[in-house]
Amino acid sequence: MTQFQGLTPSLAVLLMACQGAPSTPAPMPSPIPVTSRQMILVRTADWNNIHGTLQRFERSGSGETWKPVSPPEAIVVGRTGLAWGIGLHGDSAIEPGPVKREGDGKSPAGVFRLSEIFGYAPGDSLAGLHMPYIQATEDLKCVDDSEHGAYNTLIKAPAVGPVPWKSAEDMRRKDEAYRIGVFVDHNAGTQRRPGAGSCIFLHVWGGADHPTVGCTAMPIDRMLALAQWLDRSAQPVLVQLPEEEYALLKPSWRLP
Repeated sequence: MTQFQGLTPSLAVLLMACQGAPSTPAPMPSPIPVTSRQMILVRTADWNNIHGTLQRFERSGSGETWKPVSPPEAIVVGRTGLAWGIGLHGDSAIEPGPVKREGDGKSPAGVFRLSEIFGYAPGDSLAGLHMPYIQATEDLKCVDDSEHGAYNTLIKAPAVGPVPWKSAEDMRRKDEAYRIGVFVDHNAGTQRRPGAGSCIFLHVWGGADHPTVGCTAMPIDRMLALAQWLDRSAQPVLVQLPEEEYALLKPSWRLP
């Protein structure tokens, strides 16, 4: 017997109207700014896979379809896969999944702005860049001390005396990893939270089977091509998702 069985038809209709119909969650609007005209799309098989693909897309306007400007190309992510990060998509997990934490070895999933390029070469020696550039000198650090005010920012260490933070990453390394790279605005600016993960980059890989500690990496020639393609005026974004989440979010986020 239903809860309205035995009532007169008119009374049953009235009670049903008062109770209301089951609500359907509204689709989440796309977190990609309508003014963004460049997208880097990274997809992995699942939350734990270290391998994935990266493909670049462009659009001419907010209502236009994203068009590929490169084929899908191999990349590696963090040594323990992906986890939801803090970015344009909001600070809560869109779908069930792990959440990014400092030192977890995971690359952030979600949508993130790309703010600046860094590298070993002096800025005046690089041609074809359309983004702010900072040279990775011996004194340039990325602070991963979550208790320090410069947490998750690139900053120069003091010329003399001890550094004011407990830990930081050297941006001028002994290897080629940071010869050219892009700072990913995960957990950045006003969204920054202590312990939610720091110093996330796109950078040069150590090989196809060498995962990172939380970044996304690729061969140096493709990293350089990506850096030269990025244009600050196009407000580029990184979209990074496991395949299942990509399929679920593709319609509402209007992904290619």
